[in-house]
Amino acid sequence: LFLYFQLLKAFDNFSPWSGQQQLYKLDVGWPKIPEYFTGQTFCVAVDSLHGLVYVAQRGDNIPKVLVFSEEGYFLYSWNNTVEMPHGIFVLNTATDSSVWITDVGTGKYGHTVKQYSPSGKLMQILGTPGNAGSSLNPLQFDQPAEIFVEETGEIYVVDGDGGMNNRLLKLSKDYKEIWLRGPNGTGIGQFKIPHSVTVDSFGRVWVADRDNKRIQVFDKVTGEWLGSWSSCFAEGGPYSVRFTANDKYLIVAQLNINRLSILAAPPVGSIGNCVVVSTIQLADETKPHLVDVDMKSGAIYVAEIGAQQVQKYIPL
Repeated sequence: LFLYFQLLKAFDNFSPWSGQQQLYKLDVGWPKIPEYFTGQTFCVAVDSLHGLVYVAQRGDNIPKVLVFSEEGYFLYSWNNTVEMPHGIFVLNTATDSSVWITDVGTGKYGHTVKQYSPSGKLMQILGTPGNAGSSLNPLQFDQPAEIFVEETGEIYVVDGDGGMNNRLLKLSKDYKEIWLRGPNGTGIGQFKIPHSVTVDSFGRVWVADRDNKRIQVFDKVTGEWLGSWSSCFAEGGPYSVRFTANDKYLIVAQLNINRLSILAAPPVGSIGNCVVVSTIQLADETKPHLVDVDMKSGAIYVAEIGAQQVQKYIPL
């Protein structure tokens, strides 16, 4: 039924009277067998180098991580030590690949950020499993929402998804604090549920400051506040931030209004004001939570907790 409505919406999107440039269309053939989604699909990450798509879902007695090919074929799943996944990120370096998952569970594996091999072997745990907190030594999280890892090994974590912490942390490759922004509030550099984080090629860190209905931008080296965007989010706060290849567009999911907004990425040195280039209006109750972009094909993958599916939109 959701697919039917999405097709109607997709047809709508091509209306010549909408006055908006249409940049993407729904890939109705992805995945090949949607029945593999058996829980609430919270997040998705693309390994563009190897043509893999990782989906993390919540639910009892189901595989928490599903792996598909970019063509939509189900490959394998794994489940160990993932309690309640929230965000997911794939890192490729010259020597290996790894999958990072933020876990907001309250059981013995929760309140952590975990690094896995592509096959699901647990390699590293950040935070104090099962214990929520704000400490930096030892490192603690409370419902960490998302992570971005650079090839240098430096890490950005937005912590958290409604817990005691409202902060953006930059950690060194040996997991020590480099800088921190927060705490809870509406002022510059403060957050109300920092929900998603990404880094552009100009050295700027972009954070979806969800309940403040804005995106805030920081210098990745110093943590200095560079600007914020709020005018595009009056209808619904930003849930997810991801750049397309060459930093041309910023893709933002707005769960409350079931929309993906495609924003013009600003040039180096100027944050300016946000400009919506195009939108993808999803069916009611789809609830797009987090997205990722394939840097090779340009495809957008959307984890939808309302529809309990991941959908793929391909560039026109």
